[in-house]
Amino acid sequence: MTDFERFTTEVEQQQVMVIGDVMIDAYLWGNVDRISPEAPVPIVATTKRENRPGGAANVALNIEALGAKPIMCTVLGNDKKSKDFIDIMNAMNIDTRGIISSDDRITTVKYRIIGNNVQLLRVDEEITTPLSHADEDKLINTVQDIIESSKIDAIIFQDYDKGNITPRVIDEITATAKKKNIPTTVDPKKRNFENFKNVTLFKPNLKELREGLNIDIKEVNIENLKKASNILHQQQNIDIVFITLSEKGAFICDYRDTDEPKAIHIPAHLRSISDVSGAGDTVISVATLCLSMNLDIENIIQYSNLAGGIVCESVGVVPIDKERFYKEIKTLID
Repeated sequence: MTDFERFTTEVEQQQVMVIGDVMIDAYLWGNVDRISPEAPVPIVATTKRENRPGGAANVALNIEALGAKPIMCTVLGNDKKSKDFIDIMNAMNIDTRGIISSDDRITTVKYRIIGNNVQLLRVDEEITTPLSHADEDKLINTVQDIIESSKIDAIIFQDYDKGNITPRVIDEITATAKKKNIPTTVDPKKRNFENFKNVTLFKPNLKELREGLNIDIKEVNIENLKKASNILHQQQNIDIVFITLSEKGAFICDYRDTDEPKAIHIPAHLRSISDVSGAGDTVISVATLCLSMNLDIENIIQYSNLAGGIVCESVGVVPIDKERFYKEIKTLID
């Protein structure tokens, strides 16, 4: 059985926990044909509204789109928007037993007002302060209860700097995962960059890498990327460093059980890029599934790089199209 056949055969058996900051991406579409008499702003006559799951929820959607089973773990506000979010997730077959509510927070909503197919304004409702100690307790206990009662094949930390992921949440959940031999993967942001220690796979983009390590990588080549990767490995005890490089492709370095780390840099596939939003969500989803099925790092970087490129051809944040993904693997890789 080839690695591709293993992926397509075993993916539906994988159950992946997604921990992180979620939000509702709210869209209000309409037509603009006049300017307001009250202020020099356009008047949007609305024609359609839509709520979509965003942030870490898009990772869960990618996991589900590939046929695996995601479990969403997060803290929402104790408000109507949290009920709306859970309804959306239930309608999309996402397991919501890891979602808890808090009186101290609100559910993040990002409103986008679009007139004549042009985004005119975005309004954010959110709290970005870290979870209270009590909410940390609730989230950690909920996650650990699910790990004890279910078969969990991998855990993803999807951080958007909105407060759900804290140093304590990271430390306690990664420690539990280590005891259970569950691989952990991370899509980081700046605030917690240095707090992710002892994880299996760490996936910053080039900007996040430069800011997180406070280094200047002037020329993107395998030697400079390997030096930065070595710093991450040494400082944070990371097994696999995976760096996404936009139009320059991707880099991966594997430090597991080898005296000499294995490093690979591959180019991006030529594409017509419409929107890079959500590409990182897709990349971490595919990388995590490859890791949970114990595929080698060549598969991890090739499959993830390909999947991230595919979603960049669509406008807006969308999960991966499984059929197209499989077709391109057969054509370009397998």
